[in-house]
Amino acid sequence: MRKTGARVPYSPSIINQVTAWFRYFFAAKAIKPLEPRFTIFFTPERARPWYLIFSVSRAAGAKLAKEASQADVVMQFEDATYSPNDPPAKLKPGVKLVNFGCRDVSKTNVARACAAAFGNPLAVDPATFNGLAVEKSEINAAHDGRIVQCPTNPVPGRAYQRVVDNRIGADINLVEDLRTCTVGGKPVLVFIKRREVTKRFLNTNTEVLLQTPEEVFSREEMDQISAFTREIGLDWGGVDVLRDRVDGKLYIVDANKTDMGPPIGLNLPDKIKATYMLRDAFRKYVVG
Repeated sequence: MRKTGARVPYSPSIINQVTAWFRYFFAAKAIKPLEPRFTIFFTPERARPWYLIFSVSRAAGAKLAKEASQADVVMQFEDATYSPNDPPAKLKPGVKLVNFGCRDVSKTNVARACAAAFGNPLAVDPATFNGLAVEKSEINAAHDGRIVQCPTNPVPGRAYQRVVDNRIGADINLVEDLRTCTVGGKPVLVFIKRREVTKRFLNTNTEVLLQTPEEVFSREEMDQISAFTREIGLDWGGVDVLRDRVDGKLYIVDANKTDMGPPIGLNLPDKIKATYMLRDAFRKYVVG
């Protein structure tokens, strides 16, 4: 991936994932766009088909505008951890701006916003903290986390966080991530992603389920997730929520304004159902 530097190995599993994605792509393309249509412009990059917003915005009735000045909706779209992009100078009156307040999705800023929204400290000082901590890259989507013993000397460019015990089940061999898609700062749906505890920092899921936020969170918790999105200026995107099995508290450990999806491991009917759910929420947010 040229933008992020991530390398995808060529393997039979990758071929299967690509095939599954194409099944979703053509099924989502068959969704009739809502009327009346509106125009959208992505800047500084165009959202490609493998990004979730591509299928959702199309289903919501969006047509790509050639210039920002012609668009009803202008969305900051850059697959980068730091994206200090200002809105274009020439815009239509009444244009809807999306994600221009979201300029920093680094792990340090995510931990800051998590503490502000939930009151649950996530970041630790590796030099003074005594116990196990997660060391991970500040860069988004690196999937390079590892557990380290503290105190330890901090490594430049790495963030340090408490270990959230998100193991589930009686045998506690699985961890569970609550990938929550938000629109206009509000949770719309939750992809429950489960994987082996030995692969907790990878994106290799053994099971993916689709649920509504109300099935997963309390009203107070949904309000806290909305408070988090306001803290980082996220109008559209996904956040990775973990529930600690010991204290029951929630922690947001990652935020993504250019998320791909739906997850490959989700069955096709639920992928389309999720697209409809996000379509309706996005349309309501940008058009009303």
